[in-house]
Amino acid sequence: MGKPKRKNLPDLSHLAVAGAKIAVRVTPKAASNSISVSEAGLKVTVTSVPENGKATEAVRSLLAKAMGVAASKLDLRQGATSRNKVFVYTD
Repeated sequence: MGKPKRKNLPDLSHLAVAGAKIAVRVTPKAASNSISVSEAGLKVTVTSVPENGKATEAVRSLLAKAMGVAASKLDLRQGATSRNKVFVYTD
């Protein structure tokens, strides 16, 4: 997976608050990497396959890029094998 381009992502820097819970709905094996914001929450599509945590790591990287933080600052708290995931931003 190549690095996502920042210009194609929404600005999610307001989510970079210590202890913030970020719920996402993931669609793996998509045509492109993207994040969309709706009333239902964040929807993330990644090109990675959902095997051995590859899609989860792609989501973490994409989300971190949109937030302008390091991927290591996002801890997966729920949904390791689910399409619905909850990440927590740690400072």
